[in-house]
Amino acid sequence: MYAKNILVVCFLIYLGSASGSYDDKRCKCVCPRPAAVLNNTVDSDRTLYIGNVPPNKCNCDGIILPKVGELIKGREQEFCPRCECIYENRNTTIIQVVVIIVVWVIMLLVAYMGFLICLDPLINKRAKASYQEHTNEDDESAISGPSQQSGPRGNVLNRVTHQQDKWKRQVREQRRNIYDRHTMLN
Repeated sequence: MYAKNILVVCFLIYLGSASGSYDDKRCKCVCPRPAAVLNNTVDSDRTLYIGNVPPNKCNCDGIILPKVGELIKGREQEFCPRCECIYENRNTTIIQVVVIIVVWVIMLLVAYMGFLICLDPLINKRAKASYQEHTNEDDESAISGPSQQSGPRGNVLNRVTHQQDKWKRQVREQRRNIYDRHTMLN
């Protein structure tokens, strides 16, 4: 328990110290290829330009012209209006925490599924040893027969296995009616 608390405190300290270094701030610009301006052709291909600049420099002059200025010299006024620049500010620590939570939930569900898979043979073994098939399914007095285990745990287990076997018989009967007799149950 003490080691778990130390681990949680270390994780929180790590998140606190690393929060400034994990902020992801960038400017993302999507522009046509420079050949579209130079050849006066309509080119549907677009190029992505990403740069780490302050928000006031997130434009064609701050991101794109330093990279392709030599290629489009003299045609900047024709090229820049075709560009779309967006400043993005995201915190990757929050993204990491959400991913960790999702992974934990998936692990818990897999563990629960494994538990149920291990429990199923135990329930079926007990049910086959103590359950005799009844001809009248609606007769609830048949459940409380001599095959019942003592205590509330055995009672619940017998009811669950009885319902499971009842459902399996109904499915068998329905399959027989549909595939053999081509009729449906009401």
